[in-house]
Amino acid sequence: MRPKVLVSRRLPPAALEIIARHCDVDHNEPNRPLPRAELLARLQGCRGLVCLLTDAVDDEVLGTPGLKIVSNVAVGFNNIDVEAATRRRVLATNTPGVLDDTTADLAFALLMATARRIVEADRFLRSGRWEGWDLLQFLGYDIHHKTLGICGLGRIGKGVARRAAGFDMRLLYTDVQRAPEAVERELGVTFAEKDALLREADFVTVHVPLFAETRHYIGDRELGLMKPTAILVNAARGPIVDEAALVQALQRKQIAGAGLDVYEEEPKVHPGLLGMDNVVILPHIASASIETRTRMATMAAENVVAGILGRRPPNLLNPEALSAQ
Repeated sequence: MRPKVLVSRRLPPAALEIIARHCDVDHNEPNRPLPRAELLARLQGCRGLVCLLTDAVDDEVLGTPGLKIVSNVAVGFNNIDVEAATRRRVLATNTPGVLDDTTADLAFALLMATARRIVEADRFLRSGRWEGWDLLQFLGYDIHHKTLGICGLGRIGKGVARRAAGFDMRLLYTDVQRAPEAVERELGVTFAEKDALLREADFVTVHVPLFAETRHYIGDRELGLMKPTAILVNAARGPIVDEAALVQALQRKQIAGAGLDVYEEEPKVHPGLLGMDNVVILPHIASASIETRTRMATMAAENVVAGILGRRPPNLLNPEALSAQ
């Protein structure tokens, strides 16, 4: 009898084909998250689960009899209780690396769109209100030769630094550990403590992972340190920024604007953000290119098949669970 895998959301055909070569697939084809009761019910008898960030994979889910592996179609895995997975000897995997450049592209696009008021100007033109060129119309901020502060110099942060180099920007970064000197030289970045970076940067872009200690990494205090002309970009995880504090900072003109792809309580967005022209808001599309999303899905498929077949998955998050199986 072939093992069974539950795929919790719609996936590209290429990924489903990889799983179907070895397993029976229960595919939730409607583009909606599975209600929790349905997720638990359909998971019965499954050896594997392919899930998205919208699926809360907690101890109850991981306790499904016979479940061997959970494969997340994302680099982030804060939706999975990895500790519980390890305790229950369930493998957990993610899809790192493949989306770094695509996310860096989007982060820089948010920076540019917010600084140059692209979305606001687009809406104005489409509304039929434009009456011709005006010297003082839609004045934004230059990007070239400005100071960019990168919070988190991981793979995506490095990608943003490489893109910023083309704009002759001064590049500051902060992280829990300083990068090797060779990396700093290659990227043209200078280390700064977090508070100093926030005070000096014209643009602040956030690329730290979401852990308990990084929740509200940018809050009321941090926003108060930023320049009134500064712009904040978050294409990492929503709870890294205190959304209510951000709304207040924008309303008080403590900072000039924000470009956001993620939110504290997705899909909910703080209502204060919705009416602000100086905020560009996107529906969590940082990795949403055809090439990248397809590769993410196929990586997740490869991970779940490897785990079910008794091999070490390529992107295993908890090797302790493998040794315990």
